[in-house]
Amino acid sequence: VQLQASGGGSVQAGGSLRLSCAASATFSQYHMGWFRQAPGKEREFVGAIIWRTGKPSTADSVRGRFTISRDPAKDTMFLQMSNLKPEDTAIYYCAARANSRPTPISRLSSDYHYWGRGTQVTVSS
Repeated sequence: VQLQASGGGSVQAGGSLRLSCAASATFSQYHMGWFRQAPGKEREFVGAIIWRTGKPSTADSVRGRFTISRDPAKDTMFLQMSNLKPEDTAIYYCAARANSRPTPISRLSSDYHYWGRGTQVTVSS
């Protein structure tokens, strides 16, 4: 499975960006997620979505500002980011996890099997 993230850029605080992640294939018990990594920091869970049901889960740090959705017809996941803050500055990665059975969303990067190249998001104050 190949993942391609796009949509990063530079915005001022309070602005919005929409990231996309296109997958070369998806599966029934499939999760897709977003992680981010700022310079000098560990990779951090942002949110994920259960592909079959569309049920999302987001980290407390972005809840209410970021929304995850997907378009099954296009095998594409989205991350709509609003009210961006300078602390949201990071490289954003999309990831996918292929499960053998229904599984709760994991916030651990080690649980995800496939990764795309990151896309840079820079928020200036």
